[in-house]
Amino acid sequence: MVPILALVLLVATWSNHEHPVVLTAVGAALVGAVLAAVHHAEVVAHKVGEPFGSLILAVAVTVIEVGLILMLMSSGGDASSTYARDTVFAAVMITFNGIVGLSLLVGASKHRLVSFNASGTGSALATVIALAAVTLVLPRFTTSADDGAYTPFQLGFAAVASLALYGAFVFTQTVRHRDFFLPVTSDRFGRVTGIIRDEDGDHHADPPSARETWFSVGLLLVALVSVVFLAKMLSPTIEHAVVAAGLPYGVVGVVIAFLVLAPESIAAVRNALRNRVQTSLNLAYGSAMASIGLTIPSIAVAMIWMGGKLTLGLDPTQIVLLAVSVVVAMLSVAPGRAKTLQGVVHLVLLGAFLVVSIQP
Repeated sequence: MVPILALVLLVATWSNHEHPVVLTAVGAALVGAVLAAVHHAEVVAHKVGEPFGSLILAVAVTVIEVGLILMLMSSGGDASSTYARDTVFAAVMITFNGIVGLSLLVGASKHRLVSFNASGTGSALATVIALAAVTLVLPRFTTSADDGAYTPFQLGFAAVASLALYGAFVFTQTVRHRDFFLPVTSDRFGRVTGIIRDEDGDHHADPPSARETWFSVGLLLVALVSVVFLAKMLSPTIEHAVVAAGLPYGVVGVVIAFLVLAPESIAAVRNALRNRVQTSLNLAYGSAMASIGLTIPSIAVAMIWMGGKLTLGLDPTQIVLLAVSVVVAMLSVAPGRAKTLQGVVHLVLLGAFLVVSIQP
């Protein structure tokens, strides 16, 4: 019912939504529509199985993220040029350190050691690193444009390169080397012993029927439309609240990223508890990859009509946090198994990111 109610509220309040009570209802509907969208994406993902399921979830989350960013940028606030950068960077940090850290901590706490396919996860990590370097780090050091922005030609290259990297990874994950991204079995020492090919052979919920799947596809579309336009209605209020609280504009991007990735985080933790950390990592790095590889090209195309400046280059503090997170992620992925310590390290880095976001 949530997507339908959100759509009804959207239509009923589109022309008159300035009252605080109405804005509160719009905010609640926005959160509910985001959760509902990812829920129905999970239903579809369960039907198609891994690794296609993680891919569908990542794309659904990216559609929501792009919609929220564009609606905030269209309001024309003082920091609209950095909303895309701040949101994408926040999504990367949350996935790299939040989802991964929480999954490793929860999974290893319950199962002592968690195992995954280092070849598949390493490929995903390498792709995310390349995407982040081209779209978020390199603009800070180019000289053809000012203040971390790309020229139109450079932005076009970054968009095409992002799509190429994302497309190459999707082909690798779903066609050429699909086995590298399937959940694995392991012995008591955490060494991989096999691949779980039958996602329905674990005595958990059966995949939905074709009718239920198409029903979720329809509600997913309704929820996505509701999210985009409810965000449009709420964007001025979000900006005013951040200013009134005396917080940096970058906090808006952090809030968006947490809102969008909350259901993904829940799904990742659930899989970690089932000793399916490979699926958790697929969700984490797949979301980070889609957040960059699909969001940046979408924003770049939208800027043709919206105009204005698009700042992509990270600040020095953000580059340091990204570099440390990349090194820690590589050390966590390389062995193909992890202890609770790795999870704690990632979560501490997430805490550092939140601290410097609130108080630079």
